[in-house]
Amino acid sequence: MDKFTTLSSVAAPMPLVNIDTDMIIPKQFLKTIQRSGLGKNLFDEMRYDDDGNEIPEFVLNQPAYRKAQILVAGDNFGCGSSREHAPWALADFGIKAVISTSFADIFYNNCFKNGMLPIVLPQEQVDILMEDARKGENARIAIDLETQTVTSADGQEFGFELDPFKKHCLLNGLDDIGLTLEKVTAIDSFEVQAAQARPWV
Repeated sequence: MDKFTTLSSVAAPMPLVNIDTDMIIPKQFLKTIQRSGLGKNLFDEMRYDDDGNEIPEFVLNQPAYRKAQILVAGDNFGCGSSREHAPWALADFGIKAVISTSFADIFYNNCFKNGMLPIVLPQEQVDILMEDARKGENARIAIDLETQTVTSADGQEFGFELDPFKKHCLLNGLDDIGLTLEKVTAIDSFEVQAAQARPWV
């Protein structure tokens, strides 16, 4: 998993509230267990018409936002089912951070396991960043994980809270496998001792 330290990007505005995981990645795309390849189906029912053509009005189809790495979203982002495919699809599209007033708990935790930073801010600060996002290529939002700050296009700085363990994992690019591999020496030592103590196992 890539390390997350700082990020400066155009942000895509998605002011809808209660964007659920079925909107993020519809159920027909859940057959795969691969983390890659789902970006093309992110927000599929909002991005494409029945014939598979892009809907020009949808934010991620607009030229200014095709390479956005930040989403500024409405309240309760990622609600609905617990599918991990939702953060997979966002990450595969290129989204590295989502800013909202609140997230569904399971989606929130799944983000960290996939190298993505969900940031909770008060409504008035999200409103300021949403206005930034609506400016498209004329405004960039900056995120600094070490200092836990988000900076608007005109320099307003907002601090956000974050669990220290989750922060450590993102800064060091550690998912569950990475955390386990940090203990590989201790695991190997235990295996050797266990084999000596119980050779019949």
